[in-house]
Parts: sequence; C-alpha cells; structure tokens
Amino acid sequence: MFGLPGNRRRLRSAAPAAVAMLLLALAACAPGSESASLPQGIAVELRQSRADVAARQAMVSVHNGTDRPLEVGDVSVTDSRFSAPAERVVDRTSAVAPGATADIRVQLAEVVCGVGDEAGATVSLAYRRDGHEGTAVVPIADTVPFVADLHARECLREDALRSAAVELGGFAPSAADAPATLDLVVTPQQGEGDLRITGIRETNLLTFAEVDAGLHRLDIDQTGTDRTATTVGLPLLPLRCDPHAVQEDKRGTVFRVFVRVGGRDGSFDVAASPELRGEILGWIADWCGFGGD
Repeated sequence: MFGLPGNRRRLRSAAPAAVAMLLLALAACAPGSESASLPQGIAVELRQSRADVAARQAMVSVHNGTDRPLEVGDVSVTDSRFSAPAERVVDRTSAVAPGATADIRVQLAEVVCGVGDEAGATVSLAYRRDGHEGTAVVPIADTVPFVADLHARECLREDALRSAAVELGGFAPSAADAPATLDLVVTPQQGEGDLRITGIRETNLLTFAEVDAGLHRLDIDQTGTDRTATTVGLPLLPLRCDPHAVQEDKRGTVFRVFVRVGGRDGSFDVAASPELRGEILGWIADWCGFGGD
C-alpha cells in the first residue's frame, strides 16, 4: 500500500455522543507532487458518529467531487490534544469513485490534558490519481467541537479516577416486570483530589426504576481522608423491547456518570465489559420475551 514514507502504525488505545463535522475546499496541485493541498474538487470532512464513541474512533470522509477516480492510502490526523496521531484502523487503500465519498475510520489516541482547545490540528492524506501519487498535509478547524468536548470529558475523567476508580461490577438478572441489579463499584485510589458522584444517566436501551428526567440520582462521596470502597446496586430496567434495537445495539451499555471533581461539575462514560454487555443483552431478551429457549 502506498503511504507516507517511514510511517509506522502506533499502538492504538481502546472507546458520548454528538456528531462533529468540518469541511475544507482545497486548492489544486499537480499530480504526483508532494503538496500542502489536495487536488481541486477533493473535500475532506472529520466527524464522529454515535457508533464511534465507545471505541474512541472518528471518521475522515473524503469526497471526490471530480470526474476522475481517486485512491486514498495512509490517513493521519495530528492534534496536540492527543498523545499520538489518529491513524487508520484498517491498513488498506480506499478507492473513491467520481462523485463518491469514502469514510476512513481512525483511532484516537489518549488525550493530553493541560492543552488548550485553541490548539490546531492537521490531516495528512496520501493519495493516487491517474497513476501519480501525492501527499497532502492541511490544517483542520474543528467547527463542530466533538474533539473539544471529548478532550474536556476525558481530562475530567482522569482527574476523577485519580481519586477513585469507577466501574460497573456484578449483575443480577431479574424476572419480567422486576428490575435487575447492576453494581456500580467505586474504589478509592492513592491520588489526591475529591470526587462526588451525583447521578448516572439512562441509555438508549436501559433505564432505572427511579429516574428524574432520565437521571438516576446518586450521592457517592469520595472526599476528605476517610474514604471507603462503595458498591451501589442500580435498579436496571429495559427502556425498550425492540429486538432489532437490541441486536444492533452499540451504546446501550455505556452509561454517562455525572460527577463533581475538585469543585468542577462534569460527566464521563463508564462502559460495560464485553462479558457484562452480553449478560445484560441476554437478560433484556428474556425480560422482553424474545430470548431463545
């Protein structure tokens, strides 16, 4: 596969939920040249769909607005708010027919905290057209700020987890018409800082026996010096009994936790493990009456 000279795949990180877009109309460059721009008529868009959030991925959409086919090789988005460039998830070449768009998924690296949101970003894209190769490196302005929101959320999460680990633990299924129990486990850490968990939001697939505007209220205090491990049983119920929605679920077991950390209010996501996710989806199927024998 053609690409950037010396490019090496970096170790990718593992991961609510809004869509972000940016569109660049780029100037022309001669085929086969190394250039700071793409051929005229080629547009690049960076966005994140709901399905990308849990895996911490995004998509670089390349639209070919010309009458000639285009091939896209290595794609890399560099932003100082992340510890490494976001590179292609699948190492391949994408063919983009005239008038078509190719969505190239990239894996986001870990965030770097303490960096302002005014930091600039660039996309590097290797392409071939009419048998000639080129590499474009162009600035990207995050016009719909999913990157800024993600960065702020994950840096808040880093601060919170220095005070206490927050994760989903055991699960006790229930019979139909009764809530199951999903454990939220909060374990003090050695780091400094105060953490208070004030609530957890229902998902597109799951709700709680007690909710207020979609939020199950909590008051878990990990402040001061006398902090102890806490397990809270969340009274879980299916929000819907649509087999199609369960089978195609992407975000149903990713919960948004609301916290106060060092005087700052915010939220971050806590996701079920693959094994726990399977248990919960199986329980929904049984609870709703469309599970197997």
